[in-house]
Amino acid sequence: MRSAVVVGTGAIGTSIALALAAHGVSVHLDDVDSTAARTAEAMGAGTLLPPDGPVDLAVLAVPPAHIAGVLTRLQRSGTALAYTDVGSVKSRPQHDIEATGGDRSSYIGGHPLAGTERSGPLAARGDLFQGRPWVLTPSDRTERAVLNQALELVTLCSATPVVMDPVAHDQAVALTSHAPHLVSALMAARLAQAAEASIRISGQGLRDVTRIAAGDRVLWSEILRANADAVAAVLDAYAVDLGQAVTALRGLDSPDPEVRKRATDRLDAMLEQGNQGRARIDRKAGGPTADLAAVSVAITNQPGALARVFAAVGQLGVNIEDVRIEQGPDQPEGFVDLLVQREEAPRVARQLGAGGWAVGG
Repeated sequence: MRSAVVVGTGAIGTSIALALAAHGVSVHLDDVDSTAARTAEAMGAGTLLPPDGPVDLAVLAVPPAHIAGVLTRLQRSGTALAYTDVGSVKSRPQHDIEATGGDRSSYIGGHPLAGTERSGPLAARGDLFQGRPWVLTPSDRTERAVLNQALELVTLCSATPVVMDPVAHDQAVALTSHAPHLVSALMAARLAQAAEASIRISGQGLRDVTRIAAGDRVLWSEILRANADAVAAVLDAYAVDLGQAVTALRGLDSPDPEVRKRATDRLDAMLEQGNQGRARIDRKAGGPTADLAAVSVAITNQPGALARVFAAVGQLGVNIEDVRIEQGPDQPEGFVDLLVQREEAPRVARQLGAGGWAVGG
């Protein structure tokens, strides 16, 4: 990648620009907020001068509701050869792009799983994405060259690509990011009118639970609106758990020993489930690469070929944790290595083989 345009110079956009600039990419910055753009430029993230011609990649670091509009504008002006975004919701932008007549063949959705509760370019870091997952959501129209550009972007930012279906992505982030943010905000809201004495004796646990509630209110309002159904489904289940927790706590004071025992057992079980869930996060942070296996698939240089492979794997509910392509742009065919969890590899190979794909490795 030789050149890029980054639209949006908040914390994420500026962090991407800093990472690209550090690798010698010519980065052009674009933002309706001229103060933020000038700040990012002063930080060494790029230049405010427009490019002389189409850049290799345009990165849209704008809220989900604005992705389709910005993409259509840039495509009509021929800003780039390929386009991606960093929005935390993927289904709605796909639908909006179709509705606005955007070119889906030159676009691939993206979402780096890294960030900060602080906003603005001054919160940016060139190493923000190091070792973090970066989800890519190609559509059935995404060209292979566009996927390659997105994979190079992820590599230059030192992140790890994960290929997912847009709907599966939105359900996943509803559980792991969007609902937790709203729960954190609700917990923090209980403190707004709390007695000063209560705040004075607050400990690290409260700070941990409410840290992300400090995030940009306007941005998070847009994110939650864009993924409302998926977040509501998570909170429905959470509300059931919360109700059971309240019942268990009330039962601890019951005069009936059987009720007290059931309440104690239920509370213990909920805490144990919490320990188990937290342990899964800790294991993931330790690095899963040793548990991955490659499924090698022969592909042709045809529009949508990779997307059809991804869709076939997605039907199994299996995430593609990494992608490696062995094919030059002018070659009629080549191989793509899909890295999946080792225990899922045989099932993925069978699924692709049954679908007519040549599978090896």
